[in-house]
Amino acid sequence: MWHDNETTVDYLNFGVVADACAKLLQQSRGEPISVGISGGWGAGKTSLVKMVEHRLKTLDTPDKNTYVVVTFNPWLYQDFDSARNSLLQLVGDVVLERVDDDQDLIDKAKGLLRRINVLRLVQLGGEAAATYFTGVPIGSVGKYMKKLGFIAGEQEPIETKEKNDEGFLKPEKPISLPGEIQEFRKALEELLDKLKITLVVFVDDLDRCLPKTAISTLESIRLLLFIKRSAFVIAADNDFIKGAVRVHFAGTGIDDDVATNYFDKLIQVPLQVPRLGVNESKAYIALLLMQREMEDGNFDKDRFDSAMQAVSERLKKAWQGESITLSFLEAQVGQTNTKMLELMKLADGLAPLLSTAEVVKGNPRLMKRFLNTVFLRKSLAEPQGITLDLEALAKWHLIERCAPELSALLANLVTSASDGRVSILHSAEVAASKGEGLSPPFENDHFVAQWLQLKPLLGEADLRPILHLSRDTDTRDFGADEMTQAGRQLRDALVVATSKNDFLTRAIQDAGPQQAGLAMKRAWQLQANKRTWRGAADVLMLVETCRIFPQHGVLAAELLSKAPANLVGGGMIPDLANQAWALELLKSWAEHPDVEAPVKRAIKALAKVSK
Repeated sequence: MWHDNETTVDYLNFGVVADACAKLLQQSRGEPISVGISGGWGAGKTSLVKMVEHRLKTLDTPDKNTYVVVTFNPWLYQDFDSARNSLLQLVGDVVLERVDDDQDLIDKAKGLLRRINVLRLVQLGGEAAATYFTGVPIGSVGKYMKKLGFIAGEQEPIETKEKNDEGFLKPEKPISLPGEIQEFRKALEELLDKLKITLVVFVDDLDRCLPKTAISTLESIRLLLFIKRSAFVIAADNDFIKGAVRVHFAGTGIDDDVATNYFDKLIQVPLQVPRLGVNESKAYIALLLMQREMEDGNFDKDRFDSAMQAVSERLKKAWQGESITLSFLEAQVGQTNTKMLELMKLADGLAPLLSTAEVVKGNPRLMKRFLNTVFLRKSLAEPQGITLDLEALAKWHLIERCAPELSALLANLVTSASDGRVSILHSAEVAASKGEGLSPPFENDHFVAQWLQLKPLLGEADLRPILHLSRDTDTRDFGADEMTQAGRQLRDALVVATSKNDFLTRAIQDAGPQQAGLAMKRAWQLQANKRTWRGAADVLMLVETCRIFPQHGVLAAELLSKAPANLVGGGMIPDLANQAWALELLKSWAEHPDVEAPVKRAIKALAKVSK
């Protein structure tokens, strides 16, 4: 299994961006700088940040400058402490750790911590802040602060005591908050210069926080921005920040431009996490598969390292037309390693679909989770006596993940087939491989057309084992329904039919009366989730089956009687008005209080015509 943690191992060619970011921080030469790394959830922001940190460690110049990296994750402190307090305390602690035995620096560091404590007290507000600023205990909180020594007691007037044993400043006059902030910034800047360090603060997981925490973090960053020898690298999803700003300023009528400008004012250099195309996705999936096999002892480590280097070099030349082809991947694993060759074919087939599917869009975390699910199902197959190719499991999970409505329809067809085979899927796969047009429900979808061409062909296989292993997404019922091949073909035709046609008529006739009744009932059940109860297509299977075999009218009326009265639409009425088996149901709808008035008028008008 592949974990979700960030990494400095570069499978995505992010190293180029990490090098540029580290160089940018170095070239600032002590001047303050803020960098924003933007990308959606799971795009690789944290890994990119870790790569930047790794590179900064190689750029230290003893006695001139050392990069001290602080990673701040506001999500960890959410609901426990304010982001501002946590960030200031973290910075103070890091600086204090660096002062060693120099007493002058130790005193300055302690002074910095006292300034932080002042700002933390201000954050408390109310009685605590008022007591501290005036030196006069106010309310129960003030009395408690006096007892603990946060303010001077009667025996020791405020004027004669600068600070107590706890290290808190004891003002001789009311404190100026802007002055305290300025003194804090000045003290920190002096310490960083004396210590010859550049403080680099990485802010991560901002887009996991609640809007209030996210805004609080950004507000606290302002206290530290533009201090010499400081740098901020903020990893966040721009769209999330905009949403948080809107929530924070709800009711003020701000537009997208204002929300964008809020973040832009904090960021001097915006960097976007590179989006993964087919090339990068293919490289990523292939390297993940190689890594797994290497860790399992099935692929040589030296060969894996060599493949990583070759892939990285190839991606750097992608702009020159150097793509990650199947033959390139096969060359990396060796022509004699059959298992690795099959895995490279899998990567080659999955990448174009995972990089373009709307629900994945080449997201590294989602691709990793996709592979985890496939391999988990593979591991569950063997103990249950199920033999399945990894490619077949991956192909099915791909349609589950990226086209759930189609997968649900196909799953229903599988569960109703006595042999687990879906004839319309087989026909579609054959047609797609020949470049021919596709029929419903596969038509007009580029993703589906590509998916149908993936190997192996699922339509010619018993899909019940695959569905059994996919019970993590839905329940399955493989009960037999005594349908013949002609009955199953009719069922499939009824499911996809939207209008009367000769093919459908022949399928009903070929099935015969008994199988036609079974097919009509099963097709009606399979279409339950898609039925709107508004148009003629919703009742087509009932009307056409009963037109050829009228004896099924009683069953058709029973199935139709389950329609929610408030959903019944006028589009069904013209076809039903001509069916003898539907007249009693139409009359009941005409008198039902929940049926819409226009539908009632249509029933009454068409019923007269039909007599």
